[in-house]
Amino acid sequence: MSAILIVDDSASIRQTVKISLSGLGHVVTEAKDGSEGLSKAKTARFDLVITDLNMPVMDGLSMIKAMRTLPTYAGVPIVFLTTESDAGIKSQAKSAGATGWITKPFDAEQLCRIATKVLAK
Repeated sequence: MSAILIVDDSASIRQTVKISLSGLGHVVTEAKDGSEGLSKAKTARFDLVITDLNMPVMDGLSMIKAMRTLPTYAGVPIVFLTTESDAGIKSQAKSAGATGWITKPFDAEQLCRIATKVLAK
């Protein structure tokens, strides 16, 4: 069982991710934007972070950059779950410290497979 943080401004996406990963026995915490996600990451340790890119207040790239400065999150996998598929943005995400990328729409099986893979490393 792992602790997972899902950061997305869409309540329905957060709920879908939560249902999918909770079904594998993981404990899923939700945040509605990068600022809230970063705040929660500073007060608890998560084994995996799944984040959207475009969100109000603080976007996913900014959140990842800030999170990677925290010693606790140096090796924690962070996966983007977004509608963006531009190669330039993917390159920026990788430079910021993103571990992987899932393009919306996604299916629960794909999400669970990727979560299991990155948590096993």
